[in-house]
Amino acid sequence: MPRTKKEESYEALVRELETTRQATMFMRMYDHYMAHIKDLDYMPVIWAKVKDFEEYNKKHETDECFKEVVDALGNFYEGLGVIVREGFMDIRLVALMWGGMTRSYWENIVQPAVQGMRRHYSFPRALSETEYVCRELVKYMSEHPELKT
Repeated sequence: MPRTKKEESYEALVRELETTRQATMFMRMYDHYMAHIKDLDYMPVIWAKVKDFEEYNKKHETDECFKEVVDALGNFYEGLGVIVREGFMDIRLVALMWGGMTRSYWENIVQPAVQGMRRHYSFPRALSETEYVCRELVKYMSEHPELKT
């Protein structure tokens, strides 16, 4: 049975509201995140590479800027991971806005250190939502080479 104009109009409104909700949530998270690190020299931290948890931990204990940036990013990506996993935000938005930074944070800092961190703290879920959103982003970006950074 064909849909009525009223049904089509309602569906369009629901799609528009969903898009607006995602954009609002995304920008609130972005604003909150930037407020935490805007005064720090965060780009060298994001592009720095650690080889394992021991190197990560040493930097975390001795470099205040590194500590502040990775702690803020860890909190941010843990929240973002939950929001993406639960379907409140599409991974496409993360890829478009933070693709390069997220990928660098994952590949240079989190991925080399996370297993050691989990063992060290006896916390198997440490950064699990960060890992989820980063892996989903890497997968999405490999499926969309036009987003390669």
